[in-house]
Amino acid sequence: MNLNQITVAVCDVEKSIEFYELLGLRLIVKSLPTYARFECPNHDATFSLHQSDQQNNNTTWIYFEVDCLDDKVNELLAKGFEFEELPNDKPWLWREARLKDLDNNQLILYYAGVNRKNPPWRIQ
Repeated sequence: MNLNQITVAVCDVEKSIEFYELLGLRLIVKSLPTYARFECPNHDATFSLHQSDQQNNNTTWIYFEVDCLDDKVNELLAKGFEFEELPNDKPWLWREARLKDLDNNQLILYYAGVNRKNPPWRIQ
């Protein structure tokens, strides 16, 4: 089994398309007003948005792995993105930066290297 697609509920798909394109995802399906799908650069995974009239309860956390995290954050800062947390090293051995999308979903841009799947405390 392999996870390759995540769909997130948003209030305004069209506005969210702009946000996620600026973030660096490539739009591959645009079915306004209810749906959009993106390709993640350099990988096979896809990410989609679907329109919802219900308010987000802020429980969705979305992780995007970035090889050059600090460079990517600086690029996004130059584009006007506001981060809640700039890149920093976490106790779980990942380097992370955090921001919210237009619907208050928590986005974590991170780099984990080998520790993503093989931290020292991994169960054998």
